[in-house]
Amino acid sequence: MKKITFLFAFVVVATFIVSCGNGNASTKINKENLDTAKSRDAEIKKGVASISLDKREYDFGTVNEGDIVETLFKVTNSGKTDLVITNATGSCGCTVPVWPKAPIKPGETGEVAVKFNTSGKPNRQMKTVTLTTNTESGREVLTLRGSVTPKAKL
Repeated sequence: MKKITFLFAFVVVATFIVSCGNGNASTKINKENLDTAKSRDAEIKKGVASISLDKREYDFGTVNEGDIVETLFKVTNSGKTDLVITNATGSCGCTVPVWPKAPIKPGETGEVAVKFNTSGKPNRQMKTVTLTTNTESGREVLTLRGSVTPKAKL
């Protein structure tokens, strides 16, 4: 029993000595990290970016197979912090988006251009472009729809 009591006392004393160290905690703070955290916290307090679109869907009507359909989606930052579109992906290789790579400041507008190649895509079509953003939902979906008249078979 004396050995267990002695061992327990030794562990408590060793823990106390190791945890008290001889350094001051305030000397271990990196001032650069503190400044970065303050600016990040100020940006977070502004809230998330918010996106407003002139349209979420574009109906291209009826076109002939082989035509290339093009449209622009106007993207406005209606939030209080920069809107960042990190990626835009089409639902297939025939739908190609081009988006602004630079952040869109609050109140400013950017454009997402979309091209849809109708070659090999006859009849009713619905294609989507998914924007990956820093908005609350994290993604926005744009839609193209219409009808493609098939080429005449020879």
